[in-house]
Amino acid sequence: MRRGLLLLLLLACASVLAQGGSSAPLEATAKQQPAELLLGVFGNASRFKQLTGQRSTVRHVILGWDQGHTWGKRLPVLLNTLRPVPMVGFGTSKGWPNKREAITPAGIAAGKGDDFLIALNRAIAGFGGLVYLRPLAEMNGHWNVYCAFNHNGSSRGPAYSTATFKKAFARIYLIAHGGPDVSAQLKRLGLPTVSAELAENPELRVIWNPQGYGAPDIPANSAQAYYPGDRYVDVVGNDLYDQGFKAEWEDAEKLYDAHPSKPYAFPEWGLWGVDDPAFVERMARFVRMHKRVELIAYYDSKPGSTWDLGSKPRSLAAYRRLITTLGQ
Repeated sequence: MRRGLLLLLLLACASVLAQGGSSAPLEATAKQQPAELLLGVFGNASRFKQLTGQRSTVRHVILGWDQGHTWGKRLPVLLNTLRPVPMVGFGTSKGWPNKREAITPAGIAAGKGDDFLIALNRAIAGFGGLVYLRPLAEMNGHWNVYCAFNHNGSSRGPAYSTATFKKAFARIYLIAHGGPDVSAQLKRLGLPTVSAELAENPELRVIWNPQGYGAPDIPANSAQAYYPGDRYVDVVGNDLYDQGFKAEWEDAEKLYDAHPSKPYAFPEWGLWGVDDPAFVERMARFVRMHKRVELIAYYDSKPGSTWDLGSKPRSLAAYRRLITTLGQ
């Protein structure tokens, strides 16, 4: 079904071009859903294939702020190690997963992190293919320094407010996607413009990735409180883990239903120290029943980790039977 719809869309676009039309928005091209479900993994894809038989199209990595620009492996090199499809997450700490904050959401919105964002824009352009960018994920979780709230529900102040977060996310989206109109769009948002020339990245897909429920679980810290608007989101994501008690499938359903025009993804999902094949079965069923799901990426493949399927024989068997086959 997805393959057929995509083919019809491509044929329609070709017809417009053949007639000399040039009004089809580039934004629409950037937001086309992949024809098939993409499977991914955080960590060693080769080991994960040995375990599960999965050919991981998407290779997931999480960077610290400015990593690949002023420190660490250069971004163009890094992206090439993540072929065929990189998924690059990043937060605001100087190094992941430590909490030494490098920049606030207010700093990003004000343009103080533009050098890093411009470097990402250019690296993505040089990659020349589909790239997922996953900025400031799980923003409604208090363990992330860019969350608007502390564990006890108290505010972290205006530099971290949900309104500030939305401006920061929109800035990341616009600079990463690039093109000639970025400064005009930033100006309309009341944000500083960019003087650098930005490459246009039509194959980039930016994932807005809260948790389905907030921690703290208060209305002001809900996922929707951080939503920057459809214009600045390509894919809605949700992280879902089984920790030996009720996984939050109801919240996953609500997040899916809240954004009917957007593709959906599970950029992180996994078994947190438990061997529970029913959770794997539930994920396979969710994907089959929700046709806008375009990506699920298991976390993670490191031997001996809390989430390693190598130590979960019943779940591993279910994964091979039900998940690996989804990508074939």
